[in-house]
Amino acid sequence: MATLPQYGRFDANKPPPLPEWAARPNLLKRLYHRISGADLPLALGLRVLVALLFLASLGGALVSLAPPVAGPQVRFAFPPPLPDPAALLPYLPETARVANAAMPIMPPSRPAPAFRLGASDAIQQARALDCLATAVWYEAGDDPSGERAVAQVVLNRARHPAFPASVCGVVFQGSERTTGCQFSFTCDGSLRSRHPGTAAWARARAVAAAALSGTVDPRVGLATHYHADYVVPVWRSGLVKLAQVGLHLFYRWPGDWGSPAVLRGSSAREEPRIAALAALSAAHGGTASADIAGASAAADPAAPPGYMPLAYKPLDEADALPRSGARPASLSSAPAATRSGSGRIVLALDPAAFPGSYAMRALAACAERERCAVVGELIGAAPGQGPGFVYLRDRRTGAEGAWWDCTALPRANPARCLPKGPALTRLLADWG
Repeated sequence: MATLPQYGRFDANKPPPLPEWAARPNLLKRLYHRISGADLPLALGLRVLVALLFLASLGGALVSLAPPVAGPQVRFAFPPPLPDPAALLPYLPETARVANAAMPIMPPSRPAPAFRLGASDAIQQARALDCLATAVWYEAGDDPSGERAVAQVVLNRARHPAFPASVCGVVFQGSERTTGCQFSFTCDGSLRSRHPGTAAWARARAVAAAALSGTVDPRVGLATHYHADYVVPVWRSGLVKLAQVGLHLFYRWPGDWGSPAVLRGSSAREEPRIAALAALSAAHGGTASADIAGASAAADPAAPPGYMPLAYKPLDEADALPRSGARPASLSSAPAATRSGSGRIVLALDPAAFPGSYAMRALAACAERERCAVVGELIGAAPGQGPGFVYLRDRRTGAEGAWWDCTALPRANPARCLPKGPALTRLLADWG
C-alpha cells in the first residue's frame, strides 16, 4: 500500500500539505516549524517585529495625510459690505429693547488711537469741525455724553478703509439718496426742518473740537456702528457689541476689520463742501474762503497766513491763539463801557475731572450772554496759584477762547495755556 510522504509533523486529522509546499527551500520549512510552536519565544518575537513594522508604516501614512503647515494669514483684500441702516426687524420698541438687552456686551479692551486731522489749511479744518458738530447734535441731541460717543464713531470711520477718508465724507455718505444714507438726518429732511439753538450748537462744536484735537472716548473703543435701543437692525448679530451710551448701542466689526491695525494714520487732506450745511457753517457756504480770510484778518492783523479764529472754539486743543502764549487783539477790542458793565462768573472746578468738562460748564454758565467771562478756580489750589481755567466770549466781535493752567492741567497744544504774571492780570482786567 502506498504511503504519503513524511513532511515532519503530521496530524492524521488534518489534510496533508500540498505537494508544492514540500518543494520550498529547507529554510522556509524550518521557519514554518518554529512558528508552529517548535520555538515559541522566537515566534512571539517575530510577530512583535511584524506588528512594529506595521505600526511604523501606518504612522508614515498618517503623516502624509496631515494638512500642510499653516502659512501667513490671508486677509480679505476688500472690506466687508456696509450694513443697510434701514434694514430693521419688525419688532415693537418694547420687544426690541428686550432683544437688544439679551445680546451680551464685550467692553473694548483698548481705546481708539487719538485722531489726527489730515487737513492743514483753515477752511478744511473748519469744514471738518462743522460736519462733526452737525453729526453729534442731530444724532445725540444736546447731550454731551452721547455727542462724544457719536463723534468717536465718526472719527473711527474716517480712518477705516471701509468708509470715506474725510470727516464730511463719512457724515454725508449716501446723503444723495432718500434711503440708505449712513446717518439718517442727512437724507430725511432734518437739516431743513430743525436747527440747533446757539448754546446747543456751541456745545456740539466744543465736543467736535475736542475729538478732532485727539480727545478719545474710551467707552466705545473702535466702534464703527451704532443704533437706538428701540430698534433691532438686521446687521446687528454679525458685529461685536461694545457699549451702551444713553439710548445708543455701539458695535465694531469682528476680527481684523475691527482692530486698530486697519485704521489709517489720519483723515484725508481735503474735506468736501456740503451745500446743505450753508445755513449752519460759513465754511460750507459759497463764499467760505473770503469770509474766513476776512474774519482772520479782522481778529488779528498780525496772525500768520491761514490762521482762522473759529466761531466757537472753547474746548481742548483747537488753535485758539495765533502764537503760543499770545492773546488775540480782538479779545480786548470791546468798548470799555461794555466791559465794565459785564459781570465775571467764577466756578469751583474739580482738578480730577476731565479738563474739557470745564469748557462745557463755562458754556452752560454763559448761556445766551453776548459777552461773558468765566474764571475757574481749582478746588484745593494753593493761595495765589491763580485760576486753573479761563473762558472768554464776545459774540459781537467774534472773539472766543478757552485756556488752562498748564502747570496743573498739561495740554498738548501750548497755545491753550494761560499766560502768567502781568499778561494774565491784563487779560482778566480787560474783561471786567
